[in-house]
Amino acid sequence: MKTTGEQLPTGFVGRSPRILQIKSQIEKLGPRRSPVLIQGESGTGKEVAARSIYNAAPKGHFVPIDCGSLVGTMMESELFGHVRGAFTGANETKRGLIELADGGTAFFDEIGELPLELQVKLLRVLQEQELRPLGSLQRIKIDVRIIAATNRDLQKEVAAGRFREDLFHRLNVVRITLPPLRERKEDIPLLLERFLDRPPNRFSLSFEATEAMMNYQWPGNVRELMNCLERMMSFNSGPLLHFADLPTGVADQARAGNGAEFVAAAVVGGRLASSQQSVVPLRELERRAIHHALQHTDGDRTAAAQKLGIGRTTLYRKLKEYQLE
Repeated sequence: MKTTGEQLPTGFVGRSPRILQIKSQIEKLGPRRSPVLIQGESGTGKEVAARSIYNAAPKGHFVPIDCGSLVGTMMESELFGHVRGAFTGANETKRGLIELADGGTAFFDEIGELPLELQVKLLRVLQEQELRPLGSLQRIKIDVRIIAATNRDLQKEVAAGRFREDLFHRLNVVRITLPPLRERKEDIPLLLERFLDRPPNRFSLSFEATEAMMNYQWPGNVRELMNCLERMMSFNSGPLLHFADLPTGVADQARAGNGAEFVAAAVVGGRLASSQQSVVPLRELERRAIHHALQHTDGDRTAAAQKLGIGRTTLYRKLKEYQLE
């Protein structure tokens, strides 16, 4: 993990249609050994998805490999290992990260950062299930599953000559695309509950702070949401976090009036409450938000869906679910 804000919860938090679909895909992929390519913006939870696939049917070790941190002449040694005397300073044989994942899963985070010369060697691992440590004449047979993630469009990278087409096709056996948080805003209350209701200190959000966070677009996605809460909790003894505790960018967007005006809830110790602090269940919060959105837009369902930050199909399904038709 790179930062505190990346300590994402185990598995995906949310019940939006797209997240439910991804959860279903993950359950099916777990027992299989096919390569998986995970795409999504930074902060959408690509490593969470990779670990969830592994945890669906754990076998061997899960070894994360941050391609963006592999720099200099030691990249090949880090990935494939080396034998004693392979280069100056190689005083002993070392196993590479891929070999450490033998029998399990190697997760290549930001695969688009991998240099072309190492892409060739990774392709051989995928095709032949073998590798050759730096300085060795012997090839080692391995059984490793490859899961790769990227925030780049690899097809464009292939067209630009920065990524091998044959490797792309070997990785792209199964592709999962993670949605940005702004496209699944109905999951924000659940995420807020999960992040705030963590020991040792459990915090709550005021009505105004919750409204601002629901209306914010979160360009940094779930990671930005976590970092925002982490910052607020670091400078506040709690238990209630206020609008004034919000980072400048989130507060400024709220002041500008962006987003819906009808979000009327606060997160209190893992529960949702109204501005009067009476306990309101999650389903009731969602039902009220939809009802208020329709009132605000004079019954225009398309406009209501836009203000809620959800698709029209999702709104129609929830109208039927909550008997608001």
